[in-house]
Amino acid sequence: MTQISKILEAGPSYSYEFFPPKDAVQAAALEVTIGELATSNPDFISITYGALGSTRETTKDLVIAQNNRWSFPTMAHLTCVGQSYTELTELVNEYSQNGIENILALRGDGEATGELEYAVDLVNLIKDQHPSINVGVAAHPEIHPDSPSRELDRERLALKLEVADFAITQFFFDANDYYRMVDELAMLGATKPVIPGVMLFASSAGLERMSAMNKTVLPKSLRNALSTLTKPEDISKLAVETAAQVVSDLRDHQAPGVHIYTLNRSNPALELKKIL
Repeated sequence: MTQISKILEAGPSYSYEFFPPKDAVQAAALEVTIGELATSNPDFISITYGALGSTRETTKDLVIAQNNRWSFPTMAHLTCVGQSYTELTELVNEYSQNGIENILALRGDGEATGELEYAVDLVNLIKDQHPSINVGVAAHPEIHPDSPSRELDRERLALKLEVADFAITQFFFDANDYYRMVDELAMLGATKPVIPGVMLFASSAGLERMSAMNKTVLPKSLRNALSTLTKPEDISKLAVETAAQVVSDLRDHQAPGVHIYTLNRSNPALELKKIL
């Protein structure tokens, strides 16, 4: 059972996300990190894709290698911005030929300089050529930062979910935003699984930067707590405690799973798994 939709049918999933390394040192460290987190028996892992496909080859090789290495599947991220139809087709073909059964289809950042303009176009490309590949899409509980309105954001997400198999959300800190999004989608007839994403932040500056980019609201209590901390280990402990509260709430409300943004670190993720 390697398709994520099949995993979700069996019960709530627990998964990890990593970003591709920039050099050999980071690559070696990531191998260790994934190996350590494999001991917690995730249902799947995912590897992100650089802006405008900047880490295309690194991501592809890493996805295939990790998918072959473990009993759980590795999901590839794929963006359509900055790439031609032919390039995307070739990459999807290569993934399929190497046993990759799960792809997260994203628009990507920047201007639409490729032949596909929206993520739904990429979903259709993958599904038309490889119907057996499970395709996920991105969801934003607090709406996409570029969306002109909440209503349009939900309508676009519902359209993506008509052709995709599932969605994974951007990180958030108020689970009520996630529940509201799911309810809004249901009212539009979109009931496919939406897996919530949970962040294990590593620094105040990094969290502020990512939150500003995605327009994720940082609770005042979290800002206040972070303002008193300077040691990395203390910030990491707060990240784990914060994530644990969000995950516990999501589980109490029967979310279809949780997807942990690890920032390529194993210790916080392992600590989180211990206390759940």
